[in-house]
Amino acid sequence: MKSFIAATAALSLASGVVSTPIARSNLILFKPLSVTSNSVHNIHIGYGDADFEGEVQVVHGDCALTKSHQRHHEVGSTFVARDAKPERFIWIVPEDAVHEGCLHAFSGTTLIGRSAPISVSKNLRKREDISDVADVNGPWFDGVAYMKDKANNASFVASAKSKKIAIVGGGMSGLLTSLLLTSVGINDWHITESSARVGGRIRTKYLNGSTPSQYQYQEMGPMRFPVSTYYKDTNETIEINDHKMVFQLGAVLNQMNGIAEGDTSSDLAVNFIPWIQSSPNVPADSNGFRLPNGRIPSAAQLAANSSLKYAAVSPTNTTAAELATEGYEAKIDETEERLKAAAKNIFKAHKESVERGMFDFSEYTYLRYALGYDSNTADYVAGTSDNLPMWDLYDSVYFGATTWRTIDKGLESLPRAFLPHVQDKLTLNRKIDGIFYSNDTGKVSLTWRDDPLAMTPETEEYDYAVVAVPFSKVRGWNLPKYSSLLSRAINTMNYEQSCKVSLHYKTRFWEHLSPPIVGGCGAVDTYGIGSVCYPAYKINSTGPGVILASYTSGVSARTVASMTTEEHVARTQRAMIEVHGPIAAEQWTGNYYRQCWEVDEHQAGAWASPFVGQQDLYLPAYYKTEYKSIFIGEHTTYTHAWIFSALDSAVRGTTQLLLDMGLVDEAKQVVEEWMGRWISL
Repeated sequence: MKSFIAATAALSLASGVVSTPIARSNLILFKPLSVTSNSVHNIHIGYGDADFEGEVQVVHGDCALTKSHQRHHEVGSTFVARDAKPERFIWIVPEDAVHEGCLHAFSGTTLIGRSAPISVSKNLRKREDISDVADVNGPWFDGVAYMKDKANNASFVASAKSKKIAIVGGGMSGLLTSLLLTSVGINDWHITESSARVGGRIRTKYLNGSTPSQYQYQEMGPMRFPVSTYYKDTNETIEINDHKMVFQLGAVLNQMNGIAEGDTSSDLAVNFIPWIQSSPNVPADSNGFRLPNGRIPSAAQLAANSSLKYAAVSPTNTTAAELATEGYEAKIDETEERLKAAAKNIFKAHKESVERGMFDFSEYTYLRYALGYDSNTADYVAGTSDNLPMWDLYDSVYFGATTWRTIDKGLESLPRAFLPHVQDKLTLNRKIDGIFYSNDTGKVSLTWRDDPLAMTPETEEYDYAVVAVPFSKVRGWNLPKYSSLLSRAINTMNYEQSCKVSLHYKTRFWEHLSPPIVGGCGAVDTYGIGSVCYPAYKINSTGPGVILASYTSGVSARTVASMTTEEHVARTQRAMIEVHGPIAAEQWTGNYYRQCWEVDEHQAGAWASPFVGQQDLYLPAYYKTEYKSIFIGEHTTYTHAWIFSALDSAVRGTTQLLLDMGLVDEAKQVVEEWMGRWISL
C-alpha cells in the first residue's frame, strides 16, 4: 500500500496539504485513513531514520497540534530499539474521537511523525451492535472491550507473526484453527493429537475393510447438517444460517486441494449430498406393542393408527399431568416466529432465552418449584434425572429442518481433506497430560510422558496454547492456577454419553421390503437401542449395506456401555430382526462396529451438555486468555454436539489469539471471511 506520509526532512500530509514542520522524519505512519468510533485498528508504521532509538508516544487530535498535551487522546507509548522496531501499533478508537484529525508521533517533546487526516465516522456496524444482542451476563466476544481491558504499553505494540503456537487436539476446531492461522501468515503452529488420526468425534466407520468409494459405512459421530425449514402455512423457506460455515469450509478445502466442483474421484473431495432425515417406513417406538407377526410397527402405521402404541401408565391425577405439560409448553413458547428468528440468528435467540429465564430451571424443577406441582406429577412429565436447562431451542430449530445435507463417502472426508496441509506439522499418538506456564519466560509448555511411569515428563515450550480438547479430558491434566470460574468450568462441565452400533449386511435388503425403507431415522422401544438410521447414499444400489442399528444417549447409553461388546451387538441384531423380520438374520454378515463415547479414551463423552447454571455462568471464562491458554471446542459455544459449534469456536479462539498478539488487521480478516458476525471489532 502506498505510503500516505512522505519520508522527507519535514514530513507533509499525503494529500498535499502542508503540515506543521516536523523536526526529524523518524516515523512514517502509513494507515489507516478512515476508522469508526469504538473500534480497534492497527497503525502501520515505517522508519525514515533507520538508526532511530527512543521513546515513542502516539496521540490523536487536531492535525495542526504541535505539543502532545494538545491531543484528544493518547493511543499509546513504547520504547523503540534500533534492533527491535515494531511495524504496527494498536489503536483503540474511543467513542468520542474527533470527526477528523491526525495521528501524531512524539519522542519526548519532539514531533517525529504525523499521519494524513483520518476521518472518524460513527460506528454503524455491519453486524448487529454488541449491546443489542449480547447476553446480560456478557458472554459474547466483544473484541473492542477485550482490547480495552488489555490496554497498556505492552499491548500497544503488535507482535510479529513468528510466535510459536501449540494447537492441542486434532478435531475440527483444532484443524480449522490451523487453517485460519495459516491464512493470516502465522505458520509456526503445531497440532498435537492423542489418537492415531485427526477428526476428533467425526468418526466414519468403513465396515468389512471397505474403502470410502465402496459405500459400506455409517457415522459413529455426527451424521448430518440441517439446511433449511419449509413452513407450509406461509409457503416460506427459512435457511438455517449457523451450519453454512460447514459448507464454506468444504468449499475452501476443495479449492485448497484443487478439487473441481462435483469431482467425486479424489479421496480429498468434500461433496455435500442430500440426507434423508424422515422416511415413512422406518420403525417407530410403540412402547412395547407388536404387530401380529411379532414385528415393530413403522412410523406410517403408527401415524395411521395410534392404538398401535401402548399408552404409558399415568399418575393418579391425569388432569394435573396434562396441566403441567401445558404449563411447561407455555413457558417454552416455541412459536413459529421464534423458531424462524433462531434459524436466522442463534446468538440473538440465546440472549432472549437468557432474559426469559430458560437457563434458570430444568423442566422438572420448573414444574415442581415454579408451578408447584407435586413431585410425582413433575417426574412423570419431565423426569427427575434431567438437570439440563429448558433452553433447547437450537435443537428444535435444527431437528425441525426439512432439508438436510451429509457428506458423500462419509464425514471423515472433512478432516481427511486437511491432511495435506497439516501432516508436516502434526504429531499423533501423543497424550498431553499438563500445561505449565513460566513466569520467567512468559511462555507456556505442554507436558507428556512417553513412558507412563516416568516421574519427569517430556516438555515443549510455546508462546501460546490453543486447547481444542474436551474438558472431560482436560480436567485430568496438571494445569496452571486458572481463575476460579475457568477452573470450575473445566472441572464440572457436564458431558452427555452416547453409544452407537452399526451392522453390516450382505445387501441393502430394507430397500426391497414391502413397503421399502428408503433412508431416514426411526426409533424402537427395545431398551438401549434408541434410534435406527438408514443410509441416505446410493439408494437402491447393489452390494452390501450398513444400518446404524442403535443410537442411544443419556442414561440408557451408560447402561449399554457397561455391556460387553458381544452382548450389546447381539441385543442390537435381535432388535433388527424385530424390525425387519427373519431376513435381517439371513443377511447379517456378522460384521459390526460399536462406539461408546463416554468410555472413549480420547473423548470421555459424546458432547457437552451443560447443567442448569453452567452455560450462562461459564461462557465468559472462555473469552479470556489465561496463562497464554485459549480454550476452544464445541463445549465453549452456545450450541453443542454440532460441527458448526466446533468451527465457530475456532473462529472466536483464533480472533482472540490474534488480538492478544495485537494483529487487529488479521483478526478482522478472520471475522469477515468466516462468518464471525457476532464478533465486534
